[in-house]
Amino acid sequence: MKGSTIHHLNSGIIILSTVVAYLVPFEMFLLAYAVLGPLHYLTEIGWLHKKNYYTKGKYDFIILGIICSIMVFLNFNPPKNGYMILADLLAFALLISFALVYIKDWLYRIAIFVLAIITIGFLNNLPSYFIWVAILLPTIIHVFIFTFLFMFYGVLKEKSWPGLISIIILIICSATFFIYQPENMTYHVSDYVQRSYSVFKELNFRLIQLFNLGQLNNVNEVFTTHAGFVIMRFIAFAYTYHYLNWFSKTSVIKWHQVPKRTMIITIVVWLGSVALYAFEYNIGLKVLLYLSFLHVFLEFPLNVVSFTGIGKELKSLTKGS
Repeated sequence: MKGSTIHHLNSGIIILSTVVAYLVPFEMFLLAYAVLGPLHYLTEIGWLHKKNYYTKGKYDFIILGIICSIMVFLNFNPPKNGYMILADLLAFALLISFALVYIKDWLYRIAIFVLAIITIGFLNNLPSYFIWVAILLPTIIHVFIFTFLFMFYGVLKEKSWPGLISIIILIICSATFFIYQPENMTYHVSDYVQRSYSVFKELNFRLIQLFNLGQLNNVNEVFTTHAGFVIMRFIAFAYTYHYLNWFSKTSVIKWHQVPKRTMIITIVVWLGSVALYAFEYNIGLKVLLYLSFLHVFLEFPLNVVSFTGIGKELKSLTKGS
C-alpha cells in the first residue's frame, strides 16, 4: 500500500474512531483493548525484534524485559512502602533507553544508569511524579503522545502532505472531545462494563483532575458524571486509534513476509487472549498484564528514536530554509 494511501486511511480511521467514541466510549474501549490490544502487542514486539529494538546491543531488550518483570511482580506483590517503586522502574527504563539506543560502551552506559537513578531520586520529590509516570506514562502518554510523535517523525522524514493532513485531523478530533461536550450523550453504564473497567478508572479520575473538567467526590463517579463521559471518549479514541494506526501500517508489519509458523503462533495466542477476556474480562487483564507492559517497555527505545529524530528533522528543515 502506498504511503499516501496509508495516510488517507489513517485520516478515515481517526474520524471513524471519533464518532464511535462519542456514542459508546466505555464499550468501545473494552472491545478495542480485548480484541485489538493483544494482537498489537504480539505483532509490534515481533516487528521490534526484527529491528533489534532500535538498540546498539543484540541483547539489550533483556534489560528492559527484566525491569518489566520486576515491575509486574511488584504490581501483584506490592512492597510495604507502597507503589512508588513502580514509577521508578518505568522512569528508569525510559531514561536508560537513551543509552541503549546511542551508546555501546558499557562504561558509559553504567555511568548513565547511575545518573538515571540519581535523577529519579530528585523526581521522587515532585508531587505529581507518581501520577505522571506510574499512571499516565504506560497508558495515555504511550497510546496518544508517543503515537503522535511517531507519526510526526514519519511525516517529517517523508515530507508528506497527506501525512501532515492526518496529523492535523488527529489534533482537531482530539481537541473536539474537550470543545464539543453534549450533555445529552451520557447513558447508563452497565454493571458488567463498570466491573470490567474498574482497573482503569484511576486513569479517568486523574485525567479529569489534570484537564480541570470537574470535581468528583469519588472515583466511581467516572461512570455517571458528564466529566467522566468527556474524558472516557478521549481515552477510548486514543486507545482505539493507537491500535488501528498500527494495523494500518501494512508496509511496516509486512504481513505477507511473516513466517507461517510465527503467524500461526501469533493467531493462536491472540485467539486465546480474546477468549480469556470473553470468559471473564478481569482474568484477561491479569493474564495479559505482563504482555501489555512488556510492549510498552520494549517500545521505549523506539520512542527515544522518535524524540531525537524529530529534533534532527526540524533542525535540517531550518537549515534548508
